[in-house]
Amino acid sequence: MRRVAIASCIGTTIEFYDFFIYGTAAALVFPTVFFPALGATAGTVASFATFAVAFVARPVGAMLFGHFGDRIGRKKTLVSTLLLMGIATLLIGLLPGAETIGVAAPIILVLLRFVQGFAVGGEWAGATLLTAEYAPPGKRGLYAMFPQLGPAIAFALSSGTFLFTGLALGDTNEAFLNYGWRIPFLFSIVLVAIGLYMRLAIEETPVFRAETEARAAEPEQKRTLPFLDALRHQTKEILLSAGALAIMFAFFYMGTAYLTSYATSTLGFDRPFVLTVGIASSVVFGAAIVLSALYSDRFGRRRVIMVSCGFSVVWALALFPLLDTGSPVAFVVGMMVTLAIFGIAYGPCGALLPEMFHTRYRYTGAGLGYNLAGVLGGAIPPMIAAPLAAAYGGIAIGVMLMVIGLVSFVCTAALVETRDRAL
Repeated sequence: MRRVAIASCIGTTIEFYDFFIYGTAAALVFPTVFFPALGATAGTVASFATFAVAFVARPVGAMLFGHFGDRIGRKKTLVSTLLLMGIATLLIGLLPGAETIGVAAPIILVLLRFVQGFAVGGEWAGATLLTAEYAPPGKRGLYAMFPQLGPAIAFALSSGTFLFTGLALGDTNEAFLNYGWRIPFLFSIVLVAIGLYMRLAIEETPVFRAETEARAAEPEQKRTLPFLDALRHQTKEILLSAGALAIMFAFFYMGTAYLTSYATSTLGFDRPFVLTVGIASSVVFGAAIVLSALYSDRFGRRRVIMVSCGFSVVWALALFPLLDTGSPVAFVVGMMVTLAIFGIAYGPCGALLPEMFHTRYRYTGAGLGYNLAGVLGGAIPPMIAAPLAAAYGGIAIGVMLMVIGLVSFVCTAALVETRDRAL
């Protein structure tokens, strides 16, 4: 159990590290390197549009990798997602800018970002299933917490590598734009090697092995596609889980990607300060994940996630007026509270989604619900936040987040509690 927990945590850390360094680069570097002709606001919008591409790819990855995860196993599929993410991230680090290869640069960037999203789409469900299906009764929230910690660690790593690179270059903007930003992307190949070693050392889950034996005894004509089974039998659960987790994604990617851009371009804070705040916020974020996952074993997944949704509705309206005071302390509080609210919902969902779906299509169903939430909350808000802020000020972003929070609250209230279900 310890080996499975560590392997799942390391795996999601690496996958999300690769995912987050793109978000940090999209905020700090890509408008200049890949969209220099568009100007500041349009360049930022275009940069975050490429960031959003991955969220469109995630449901596609969830369907394809979910199929193989439900058919050939969780472990083999997770090895594939890790390799695919590592290769795409390495190639982004090697990609020349628009000044060198012209319009081909942003086109290739979009394609590689799509591959990143495709890989992450298959990663999360497999990693959480790995721990949830191994976990003893009454401790599923505890063990499913370990893959959930991956994003918190990854955010600290991604902010830390960009901070270290900037300090090593003397925070020379030209050097950072020319080659410094590439170092975190190239470094990811080392993490991928560690993750592969850990994942190859674990065994397939006993729940999946039992399902494989049961399926082998069935007549061939009764074996259907996991994707079709999930849609046929549990469409409601897929849609409700997507709606319930939408605000979670909106807060996370606004906190990790958009606020990094907002702090440097609008509030005028320097890059080292913003990245340091990101590292500190990841600690608060991780603590919120741990506590909420433990409480979900005691009070239920649904109740804890509803608390997060309730906080998000109030905080959404307070966040940007607080940030627009221009105070560094206000920015620290804004970042930490935003990620803490996200962490309260993120801790229980590692157990919630696996518990919602039948073993036969659990990888597919959990992956679809999770990644559709990513489209609703992670793709759209960061992309439209910059033009909203430019036209109506930061309060418009707060209203947008409040609406998403209300939708998530209603969807969560409609869910059935799953804490005591057997897998």
